[in-house]
Parts: sequence; structure tokens; C-alpha cells
Amino acid sequence: MSDVEELAHAIAGAGGGALSMVVTYPLVTLSTLAQTSKKSKQKHEENDPHTITVKPSAIEAGRQIIAEKGVLGLYAGLESALYGITLTNFIYYYFYELTSNVFLRANALTTRKGKGLSTLQSIVTGAIAGAITCVASNPFWVANTRTMTAKKETDKDGKNRSTSTFGTLLSIIETDGVGTLFAGVFPALVLVVNPIIQYTIFEQVKNLVVSRNGKNSFTSGKAFFIGAFGKLIATSLTYPYITLKARMHIKKKQVGGEQAKPVEDVKLSMVQEIKKILREEGVEGLYGGLSVKLLQSISTAAFLFYFKEELLTGSIKLVEILRLLRMKKTKN
Repeated sequence: MSDVEELAHAIAGAGGGALSMVVTYPLVTLSTLAQTSKKSKQKHEENDPHTITVKPSAIEAGRQIIAEKGVLGLYAGLESALYGITLTNFIYYYFYELTSNVFLRANALTTRKGKGLSTLQSIVTGAIAGAITCVASNPFWVANTRTMTAKKETDKDGKNRSTSTFGTLLSIIETDGVGTLFAGVFPALVLVVNPIIQYTIFEQVKNLVVSRNGKNSFTSGKAFFIGAFGKLIATSLTYPYITLKARMHIKKKQVGGEQAKPVEDVKLSMVQEIKKILREEGVEGLYGGLSVKLLQSISTAAFLFYFKEELLTGSIKLVEILRLLRMKKTKN
């Protein structure tokens, strides 16, 4: 039964992630723009020679993207985001359930029988699933960040030029190399701590609810609020690295011309990139768009957990049906 549960959780997680992404994507766009935009110098007054540095707010960034691309600009990169979130959640939930079932079977032989995962087991499970997931799905998130932060382009006839996810991936490979698809993978690996915190909180609160009121007491509504709470804590603690990952996704090779930058300025390590942001923008540069990111990540996580719980029963039935069909086909 465990292999059925693993696939069912993976399918339900992928479906829940896709639905939550569709519902909250404008917030995803605004938070990414707030994270990747840098301070610009502006004159305080018309005749004042002094300048002040201003970082556009998420609302201003939203207005600008609507002015440039229209309302649909808030959905730029949705295709790659759906690929990314579906792949991310499928891989994550599959390996999360696979690892957790190993622990649960071990628990059945000890005094922890029927008590669910311990805090340490939740942490280890999240770390394994998160590390595998972030490496496998990183290319889609690079393409997604590039798409939503790109300026509107037109072809020779003046029509808007749209690039598919795979077109963006091929373009990145041609212009910046295959390695660029894994830009930001190291801060992403550090950010494995984000789902570890989120899912550890979720599992422990879920265990508490189930132990007190029984398995059937854990509803999709409770999953919504527990998921939101876990994501609030996780995002608040890891936000500087979330900003860093987004910044590294839009790094491009600078070749020739007056605007070319030194190679060492383009390919900086995580520590160097953090120091650069602190030097040029201050501490607030690492926390740009925090409020809208919290709103977005909490909403996305809450809907993800809600939709996953709603889809789980149907996913189990689907996997069982596919399994039976495969067995019949094998017999024939």
C-alpha cells in the first residue's frame, strides 16, 4: 500500500501546487519583482543637485508591469511556474512520503508505534526530499524568473513576442550556457531549510490534532491554516536567501561592449553576492518585498495544503485504478 500512497501524495501535491499557483500567481510576480529590483538614484527636487536612492515598492513594480505589458503581465511566466511547481511538488511529496514511510515502519517496531514522525525524523525527511527537489526543478525556476522580469519584446511586425518555457530554457542554454540553468542552486540548497521548518511545524501540529481527536478530525480546512502558519515562520526566517536566489536567477553573461561587466561581478559566490547587496543597498536590500512575499507564500502554502488534502482521496483511487490496469495488461 505504501507505494500507492507515495504516488498518490505526489500526484495530489502536484495538483494542489498547480491550483495554488494559479490562484496566487500575481502575488508571486509582485514579490519576485520586489526582490530583483534594485535601488535607483533620483533627484529629491527639480533644482536640487543631491540625489536619493529609491527602491520601487511592490505596488509600484506592479503598476509599471501593467503599464508595459497589461494586466496579463502579472501572469508572465505562469507556464514555467506551473511546470516548476508541478515537478517540484511531485518530486518533493514522493520522496517525502518514501522517506517518512521508512521512519514509520521503523517506529512500528519501537515504542513510537502509531505516533507519527518525531521532530528529528521530520527534519531529516524534509532535508532529503528538499535537496533532491531543488536540484531537479531549478532550471524551470530560472526560466520562470527570467520570463517574469523580462521587458516586453516585439517582433519585426511590432507584435508582442511570447516565448514558451522550453523556448526560454533553450535561449538560456544558447546565450549563457547549461550551467546557468542551475544558477542559485546553492542558495536553493540552503533554502531546503525553508520546507524543513514548514513541514516540521505542519507534521507536529497535525500529529497533535490527530492524537487528540482521531485521524478523521484532520480536515482540509485545518491543513489550510496549519500550512499558512508553518510557511509564515519558514519564510520570515529564510527571506534573505530567497532574495539571493531570485537575484542569481536573473544573472546573465556580459560579453563585450561598453556595458560589459567584469566576470567576477557577474559570477559571485553567495557570500560575495550578500556583501554586494549590503554594500549597495543596505540590509533592506535583502528584505525587499518581504510583506508581499509573506502574503504570497502564506497564501500559496495554505491553498497548496488545502487542495492537496482535497485531491488526496481521488489520487489514491486513481493510482489504484492505474495499478490494476497495468496488472491486467501484464497478464494479457
